Amino acid sequence: MEVWESMERCIAERGLADPQTPVLLMVSGGSDSTALAYLAAELHGRGVLGSLGVLHVNHRLRGADADADEGFVRQLAALLDIPLFAHSVDVGALAAAEGGNVEAVARRERYRAADEALAELCRRAAMPVSEGSIFTAHTADDRAENFYMRSIVGTGPGGFRAMRYRNGRVCRPLLDVGRDALRDCLGERADAGLPVVRDESGALWREDATNAHTDRFRAFVRHEIVPRAKERNPHLLATLTRTMNLIADEDDMLQKQAQALIESAAEWVAPDSPAEGCVLQPAFGEAPVPLLRRAVAAILRDMLGIDARIETASVEAVLAGYHASGVPRGGYVTNIQGNLAVSANKHGVRIEPMSAFRARRKRG
Repeated sequence: MEVWESMERCIAERGLADPQTPVLLMVSGGSDSTALAYLAAELHGRGVLGSLGVLHVNHRLRGADADADEGFVRQLAALLDIPLFAHSVDVGALAAAEGGNVEAVARRERYRAADEALAELCRRAAMPVSEGSIFTAHTADDRAENFYMRSIVGTGPGGFRAMRYRNGRVCRPLLDVGRDALRDCLGERADAGLPVVRDESGALWREDATNAHTDRFRAFVRHEIVPRAKERNPHLLATLTRTMNLIADEDDMLQKQAQALIESAAEWVAPDSPAEGCVLQPAFGEAPVPLLRRAVAAILRDMLGIDARIETASVEAVLAGYHASGVPRGGYVTNIQGNLAVSANKHGVRIEPMSAFRARRKRG
């Protein structure tokens, strides 16, 4: 099957977009995202996708190489006649000022820029932003790498699905396609005499030199773990994709059950502001432990932010507010991540900011 056909099938089967959907393509200039741009342009021409836009974010982490990446993407967008949204941010300086992780700050700024660019793309298309999609170029290789990374360091409920085809407005239409297939696609396009962009060395995409290093966890998995696994199973990507999709189906079912549990047995202190706290009623503790873990993780994510990494210890600390029988453990109090207080009495288990807990105690 042609790569563009695989992408089109994924879009249709997963409901990622339709012929009216404005689609913002996140393009770094690497092989995967460069292929995404060519493929999306092909599908737009076939009436599969609505108006397109290209977003390139220059993180200013690699000096002249980063500027060359931006120049390459500018040429690519011009070749394909797709509007370009170029954004530059000094991620290194920002991370230093905040005391944060460079990769986490880069991701946050990248998706912040994506939200702004998608809003503008939808405005130009006279479509509500809720109808737009953001396409990233994550591949079956990226998903397999996530699977192995989580196998090494551990993960929570649903973690072994590794990546979602859709997460809000962010869509991954190439999750069924391997990186080698995308690079072959670029080579075949050039061999066929179709218009392509080349960098100063004649390459069909920009190569990030940091990808070759193994001092970063993902690069280690990419260059050391996955190749060895492929030696044992040449069809590793297809095998893992099937496995992860089976896990995802079961994960979706359990998540729906966990959400139903939250709706029936949990009450937000301030419904318009989840960060204010949540009370888990006595009936909440009667559910099976696997559902309790999922429900508590979802509640903590709502309180701490969607990008928060919910610690297993925090989930278990909340569940410890109930006896094994499911009855709230009166007098139980503890502190978990995000400086949240967890307390229990006969009315249930309450999760709230420590400041709110202390204020209640003082009033009492």
